[in-house]
Amino acid sequence: MPERAREVVEYRKSGLSLNHIQGCPLDCAYCIRHTYGLWDQRVPRALMNDAEAVEELVNHRYFQSHVTPVQIFNRATDPFLPVVRPHTLAVLKDLDARKLTNHVLVITRHQMKPEDIDQLNRLRHVKATLLFTYSGIDNKDIEPYPSHVAAESLQLMSAPQERRYRTVLYWRPLVPGLNDSPAHLDQAYELSKHADATVFTGLFYRDQIAEYYRENKLPEPYEETARRKIVPETLERRVLSAFAGSDSLFRKTSCAVAYAHELPDYNGHYGIRELCDICPLAQLDRCKDAYKIPEARDVRQAASSLPEARDLAVVDITEQAAIVSGLETEQPRYYLQHALGFQVHDVRHPHRERRHGRADIGWKGSTQDG
Repeated sequence: MPERAREVVEYRKSGLSLNHIQGCPLDCAYCIRHTYGLWDQRVPRALMNDAEAVEELVNHRYFQSHVTPVQIFNRATDPFLPVVRPHTLAVLKDLDARKLTNHVLVITRHQMKPEDIDQLNRLRHVKATLLFTYSGIDNKDIEPYPSHVAAESLQLMSAPQERRYRTVLYWRPLVPGLNDSPAHLDQAYELSKHADATVFTGLFYRDQIAEYYRENKLPEPYEETARRKIVPETLERRVLSAFAGSDSLFRKTSCAVAYAHELPDYNGHYGIRELCDICPLAQLDRCKDAYKIPEARDVRQAASSLPEARDLAVVDITEQAAIVSGLETEQPRYYLQHALGFQVHDVRHPHRERRHGRADIGWKGSTQDG
């Protein structure tokens, strides 16, 4: 097993990710497993038991009780595959028994069952959110597992009027020419009416994924790869137009999750105002009330416990973000962002207006951010 895949706890942008079960038979061509060297592992297997995994999570240097958003099995399997479901529920139960109030995100495209409603409604403390991955892609060479399953699961799990968990339509990956026809956009809009919130995003098109597309003669969506997800400018405009009647569409996962729980965004996006131009006014008020620009000493203090941040330098602090240098990887940056409730940007990857943290591909007047 590749060394990176052995790390069962790691930051993956919207949260600290727990992945002690790895392997998935769903075979979506664009799966992130390609980048971990796990594509050929199709049978889920555990690297440790659930109790050990939760202990490793809550004792990890990046975990902050009641603060750090957590994601379960979002790197190398689907949390509601039949053989994985008991482990997902066991982890949720364990976290809840510790009276932790952290956000816990569970991302799935698999079939859910009525009894899952009861299991999730037993959670009393963690803020659980189900994110249903839905694309509408009907090319079975790219996405063998049909999107209608996720759509049906979303409707099932959203139906109860009284529930302790929240549901999000995780509309991804949107790819021009593949699933962005007017009919596709209309279908997603109708489906969004069942969810507490909707977030849309594009394709994570890394080198390993592009190589797989070429080797298997799949239609290559872009001529370039990128370190960030790709949402071309014209596609974003069409999505916003199709969802003009919606009051719960977001560009960022954390924004959708926070809105669903009636809480401010835990990633502190409020300072980047062009990102918020589609947000409901009530959500803007929540984020505004929680918005606080840190000082350089606050950033350094938050980083003081991290050995990998010993070379951290605070380059600048603006209304949008704290700009830092000296971090070798992205993970400590995410930790700081959640500790401060404020955006933290690496000076090597500057914020580009209206890109919303996405790749430059498909935006006028841009150069590729590789």
